[in-house]
Amino acid sequence: MTMKKKIVIATVAILAIAGTAFGITAMQGGGGKDKKDAKKDQKVTLEFTPADVAVVEVRELTRSIAFSGSLSPVVQTTVKAKVAGDINKVFVREGETVAQGQPLAQIDTADHQARLDSAAALHAESKAKLSIAEKNRENNQALLKQKFISQNAYDTTNSTYEGAAASVRSAEAQLRIAQRAMDDAAVRAPFAGIVSKKIVNPGEKVAIDSPLFGLVDLGRMEIEAPAPASEIPSVKPGQAVTFRVDGFDRTFEGRVERINPTTEANSRAIMLYISVANRDGALKGGMFAKGQIVLDKTQPAALIPATAVRDEAGQSYVFTIEDGKIVKRAVKVGATETQQGLIEVKSGLERGQNVVSARVSGLKDGQPAIMKPAMAKPSENAKTPKAG
Repeated sequence: MTMKKKIVIATVAILAIAGTAFGITAMQGGGGKDKKDAKKDQKVTLEFTPADVAVVEVRELTRSIAFSGSLSPVVQTTVKAKVAGDINKVFVREGETVAQGQPLAQIDTADHQARLDSAAALHAESKAKLSIAEKNRENNQALLKQKFISQNAYDTTNSTYEGAAASVRSAEAQLRIAQRAMDDAAVRAPFAGIVSKKIVNPGEKVAIDSPLFGLVDLGRMEIEAPAPASEIPSVKPGQAVTFRVDGFDRTFEGRVERINPTTEANSRAIMLYISVANRDGALKGGMFAKGQIVLDKTQPAALIPATAVRDEAGQSYVFTIEDGKIVKRAVKVGATETQQGLIEVKSGLERGQNVVSARVSGLKDGQPAIMKPAMAKPSENAKTPKAG
């Protein structure tokens, strides 16, 4: 083989090897690009937890305002002494239930009994005098008819009779007063209730109008609650009220009874008076209540959290999760309940739909999305959206 042929063969071999290497490199480079393109084309699936999503409910929307205030019995009084004297006995203590007319204490009656006896004697004396005056008048009336006495003599007898009758009436009044004092010496409950305070003890001397006991009726309670003047146009007597009291695992009900016509001097708030039926006596005077005054209710409508509603160019919309995708839906909203954070949706949603309530940014219509079960681990290709 000549030298020239050897050189040609070597050149062809080198070119063949180079071509093969270039082909392999091109194949490897092209495969990496395809993988990148495939990865780029793959969409991220968003996972939402139950806390990020709300289910559309259809029910009434209640608009209300918050209030707080202290409870106090509507019927309560301080029982006072109607007569003076020494306290002989005290029959009740704080916390005891009493019936109307039940004795609470007994004031000494020695002086009152003496006055009663004196009044009774005076009454008997006046009646005896009246009886004599009546007989004299009858006799003189007969003599006057027979012309045995003059008219002046009869008039004198008749005047004596009328004076005796007046004395009887006066004595009867004094007797009633003395008897009333005797009765008032027995201190009785003016109404059925519970003794809230015992002020006197046996042996103490009391004067007229001295306080003896505190008495309350817990059957009907009242809450005095200040309200901002700006809310008063929406508040009306008869509106329903719900409230809670610390220590009770239950909700109580009441209604607006009255509205004060003037504002408080310092706070410029207006006092509301809320009536509460307390038939079981669970509520006590002085307890602190917190609750809501129901201003009005809407007709049953779709309700969702207010955080789920977004606005764009004056159009309200929400994001729902349907068939594994994010769907952007235009909605028409209505009344808002700020206390519960709910808003009424008049159109655009149906009962049972899943609405994204979390303030998540970057959501797009058609983006893959799934509901993640509680406490489930994220899948390999899934991504949990971040709140914006």
